[in-house]
Amino acid sequence: MELDSRISLKALKVWKQTGLIISGILVLFANIISLLVYFIDFSKWVYVLSWGIVVIVFIISVFVLPALRWKWWRYEVRENEIEIQRGLIVIKRTLVPMIRVQHVDTKQGPLMRRNKLASIEISTAATVHEIPALDWEEAENLRKYIAQMVMLVKEDV
Repeated sequence: MELDSRISLKALKVWKQTGLIISGILVLFANIISLLVYFIDFSKWVYVLSWGIVVIVFIISVFVLPALRWKWWRYEVRENEIEIQRGLIVIKRTLVPMIRVQHVDTKQGPLMRRNKLASIEISTAATVHEIPALDWEEAENLRKYIAQMVMLVKEDV
């Protein structure tokens, strides 16, 4: 069975920006290693390896992972349950019964806020489940809808 809902396409932009930030931090470390190679005369392979890692992490975190992550994230909110699917090699499907939901939050970091996105966090007694990178209005509406469904399910019990 295929789940209906996808996260926002704008998530790609945010995840690529995050990959650029991570790559920038790695460039700093690679520069430090380059200075060590230059001044302390370490093996030149350390220099080549450090910059090779930076290039590989850059390509994976900016071009490969965001597209794959967006392609494989799905969710569906029904009256009695929330189903979340994620994963590329190992596909994980989580079914959260509404009766188990304790509260629902929206979360935004600076990059998400700038792109008018938010994630929904669904808390149960055991864990927190996340639906990442939804359009802000969709996230707010979904949060309210889940809260209403939880109230209705708990009233029926």
